[in-house]
Amino acid sequence: MTKLRWGLMGASDIAATRMIPAFRAAGDDVVGVLSGKADRARSYATAHGLDVATDDAAELLDRSDITAVYVSSTNDKHHAQAMAAIDAGKHVLCEKPLALTYADAMAMVDAAERAGVVFAVNHHLPGAGTHRTVQRLVRDGAIGTPLAVRVAHAVLLPERLRGWRLDAVPGGGVILDVTCHDASAINAILPMPPLVVTAVATSQGSWGSGAYDTAMTVIRYGDGVLAQTHDAFTIGFAKTSLEVHGTSGSITATGVMTQDPVGEVRLVDANGPRDIPVDDRRDLYQIILEGFHAAVAGGGRPTVTGVEGARALAVALAAQESADSRRPVDVHLAPTAA
Repeated sequence: MTKLRWGLMGASDIAATRMIPAFRAAGDDVVGVLSGKADRARSYATAHGLDVATDDAAELLDRSDITAVYVSSTNDKHHAQAMAAIDAGKHVLCEKPLALTYADAMAMVDAAERAGVVFAVNHHLPGAGTHRTVQRLVRDGAIGTPLAVRVAHAVLLPERLRGWRLDAVPGGGVILDVTCHDASAINAILPMPPLVVTAVATSQGSWGSGAYDTAMTVIRYGDGVLAQTHDAFTIGFAKTSLEVHGTSGSITATGVMTQDPVGEVRLVDANGPRDIPVDDRRDLYQIILEGFHAAVAGGGRPTVTGVEGARALAVALAAQESADSRRPVDVHLAPTAA
């Protein structure tokens, strides 16, 4: 496996709790961190044993000993920071959503292709062992022709994350944070493209959120398949779930809309209900890095490519517009992503 040396663009919670451990478990080095505040960068670097702390992107990107960049700043910064990293010749793993417009997301994809670097998205769900089990069942015809998908991804936002996600700022709110994840998971299951989204959203939390903290969507895919999602920062006592229903059976996966390798998969068809074994219980972010390493080495592909991340973003943007306008909104995809 090719050893990578990472620069972090964003002194984020997910980098601290998930990605730095995953990088090191993969045998990679984490060299330094960029933050908008120099004192934040210094304290973060000290806490995580990093050599470089800076508030200057050029200082990080000009380093020849950094070969890859992980972008996990606030959502409004992803596009500019990823583009700067690509321009510097670095491989890029970017948090979702890739950008705040679909055009910007596809510009990132195009720039990486021209630069000859790997560009991938840290959507953790499609690579999870549970999700890949569901994908395989659908692909192998276990439920016949797909008809509907239901996702329950309503959770309680941890107190430590109750900052910009709840503010009326570009990139804030539950739709770009959680519905975007749902879209990546559903898109990986269904072979047909998302076409139209209808969404209703509101603010329910006692924190007085300036952005939507709860949303429900209906997504129409090709061939008349419908998907429903319930996404929230406000629900503290419910399990997450993913259901796929078809002409010959139904799949119910419980506890699987999570960052951890947990949850169960059950199939019901004419032969009755049965639990489906999930063989892969590896850390979801180590799976992401395995695919990323394989792509860098030229022998594989990322778990979620830039084009796939842009497609998930397109669904989330349509949901955001639908919630704001109170009308259905078409999902606009480039021909290469359709």
